[in-house]
Amino acid sequence: MSAPLATGAAPSPLPPTRVGPRTFEWGSRTYVMGVVNVTPDSFSGDGLLATVAGRGGAAVEAAVIQARRMVEEGADILDVGGESTRPGHEPVSEAEERARIVPVIAAIHAALPQIPVSVDTTKTEVAAAALDAGAVLLNDVWGVGRDDAMARLAGERHVPLVVMHNREAAHYTDFVAELLADLRAALDRAQKVGVPRGNLIVDPGFGFGKTPEHNLEVMRHLGELRGLGFPVLLGTSRKSTLGRVLGGVPPEERLEATLATTALGIAGGVDIVRVHDVLANVRAARMSDAIVRGVFP
Repeated sequence: MSAPLATGAAPSPLPPTRVGPRTFEWGSRTYVMGVVNVTPDSFSGDGLLATVAGRGGAAVEAAVIQARRMVEEGADILDVGGESTRPGHEPVSEAEERARIVPVIAAIHAALPQIPVSVDTTKTEVAAAALDAGAVLLNDVWGVGRDDAMARLAGERHVPLVVMHNREAAHYTDFVAELLADLRAALDRAQKVGVPRGNLIVDPGFGFGKTPEHNLEVMRHLGELRGLGFPVLLGTSRKSTLGRVLGGVPPEERLEATLATTALGIAGGVDIVRVHDVLANVRAARMSDAIVRGVFP
């Protein structure tokens, strides 16, 4: 039988992390990361290249409009990605990914200089170009991979790094133990190549290299993940496991399920939630913070 969901914020405070123009005081409240997908094939149906006529300037303009709205709704960070990570997605070349996201990051940074921008990529060359354009946080969905180039880049450029758990196939003997061991090893490697401990953020990789049952197990064991001693980012928004639990509903009908995971994630001690629907999740986070952390606006 699975262990019960751990509740409560971190047992001991973590040092703050500087992310570009802002300092994040872990434990003070939950931060919200808004997703800006500059893709034609996002699983969630919000890829800007699929929703604007043409590309280039139209996509950049649409991204800035979306970014402004998300910030008005309460987003603390904006996460920009140019390659879908959904199962069966079409691989994108380095040149294509750069062309998609670098102009968008530059435009968002110019329009909203007070908001930290994260880049969601697995390619170090793309990540470096994104940093040059104004990004201040690296979000690597293969943070536990053997290649430490992204961690080296984070260390060289003095920016925080999100280390996400992932596997090529969902094969585990002892899921929770292996999840934690994979993350510990990746975090140790990142520190050895120059990323300060205070610049590392952990993501359990909900939906990546895991079955739906594994994803639900992640939610039940967030307390153990928090015990690694790093801030925790949780990204469940609109993902397929939520649709499976609700009987096969499409991504655009998974808001209530996302809000449930946001609230339960905060009860489990997460520090950042990565979401598509910012306003609703900000409201869920504020209510959860009031209960769990005692933060009364």
